Amino acid sequence: QVQLVESGGGLVQAGGSLRLSCAASERTFSTDTMGWFRQAPGKEHEFVAAISGTGGSTDYAASVKDRFTISRDNAKNTVYLQMNSLKPEDTAVYYCAAQQLRFGGYLLRGRHAYDRWGQGTQVTVVS
Repeated sequence: QVQLVESGGGLVQAGGSLRLSCAASERTFSTDTMGWFRQAPGKEHEFVAAISGTGGSTDYAASVKDRFTISRDNAKNTVYLQMNSLKPEDTAVYYCAAQQLRFGGYLLRGRHAYDRWGQGTQVTVVS
């Protein structure tokens, strides 16, 4: 079973930037569509971004588009989330996840399409 380990969270002022990393233990990582989700206190998991196995296709939630960038380095088995122009409403626990292999290269936004999850990393944005 692949293990996903997020890092890079922290406390930042509004308007600042953070880069999250998600390291995968599986050598087949390069075939996996990967996603980032977040969960704020009292709210459901929210889709943030997804990236195809090759990195050639990406998808973003409207709330983060043009501020966040998802990328990956398959040589390092790592996916990243560069977050710029952060807002207090971006405060949440951020999770990376690997999409179920049966969905192939489709970039899906539903959390139930993902079957491997990291433990999460806290991002707190203060005004």
